[in-house]
Amino acid sequence: MSGIRIDKVRDGTQIATFSAMVWEFIDVMRERYPEMLQEIDEYVAHHKIRESLENVRENYCSPSGEAFIGTTDGFPVGICLLRKEDDGGGELNRMYVRPSARGLGMGRMLARAVIEEARAEGLHTLRLGALYRHTEALPLYESLGFVRHFPEGELHAGDGRVVHMKLEL
Repeated sequence: MSGIRIDKVRDGTQIATFSAMVWEFIDVMRERYPEMLQEIDEYVAHHKIRESLENVRENYCSPSGEAFIGTTDGFPVGICLLRKEDDGGGELNRMYVRPSARGLGMGRMLARAVIEEARAEGLHTLRLGALYRHTEALPLYESLGFVRHFPEGELHAGDGRVVHMKLEL
C-alpha cells in the first residue's frame, strides 16, 4: 500500500475513528488473551477508558498529550497515544495496528511520531507497558531505544506479565 500518513487526531471523523479503534484494540486483546479477561477489565476500569473517550480532545489531545492515527490510502489502520505525566515525562500508550497494515512499518511510524512529539514538548522520558507476549511490539520498542525497567507501585508491575520500558529523551 502507498499513501501512508500519520496525523494528529483533530476533527470529528478522526475522533470517532480513534475511539472506535481503542475499543477494537481492547476487543483484540480479549480475543488474544481469553485467560486474562479479568485483568483486561481491570485495566479498562483503572484507566477509565470509557469515560476518557467521551471527550477525546480534552483527555488525549494537546495540552494533555497527543493522539495519532495512521492511514494507508486514507483508510485508518493504526493508532497511538502520547500521554503527558506530571513528572515531566510521558507515556506511549495504546499502540494498535490493524492486521491489514502489519508489516508496512506503521507501528514504527506511529511510535516515532509519539517520540518526536514528546521531544518537541520538552518531555524528558517516555514510558510504556506491554504484555510480555506482545512479541511483535517488544522488539520494535527496543529498536527505538526503549529499555526495560521496573517501576514501583504500578498495576501488575511485579507479576511478570507486563514489561515496563522507558526511553530517555
